[in-house]
Amino acid sequence: MRYIILVFISVLFLACSNDSTNRNPYLQDIDFGFEINLNLPLYSPLTNIGSVVLINNNGVGIKGVYVIRTISTEFPFQAFEASCPNHEPNSCSTLIANGQVATCSCEGFKYSLFTGQPFNIPEDGSRYYDMKQYRTRFSGGNTVFISN
Repeated sequence: MRYIILVFISVLFLACSNDSTNRNPYLQDIDFGFEINLNLPLYSPLTNIGSVVLINNNGVGIKGVYVIRTISTEFPFQAFEASCPNHEPNSCSTLIANGQVATCSCEGFKYSLFTGQPFNIPEDGSRYYDMKQYRTRFSGGNTVFISN
């Protein structure tokens, strides 16, 4: 019986991981929730696939949130932090969108607004991060809810 308990406890300790390598050390987690009404003119571009809107309301993300309409029926919207993911927020770290590509003006790194993945990160052995993604929920009507 002791052996079974010892094995069980060992498995629990081995199964728990304190691996934070995927956690972005530059961007803190901010709790927020924001509702987008697609009937409003400011957000109506999101009714078209590939359209991007920046939500820069105070308290929504760190430097704002980019929302894009995707082709997916299961996840029709993606939302990403507007702050560059590879350094601490500063005066040049707001990503600038041009179509479906966001560029960090600090170092020129480019990211896909469909996936949040970088296009042109150098292969220098350093650790680089994708854009910070936020949860989205589409009501099926005219409302998209984004949150962290």
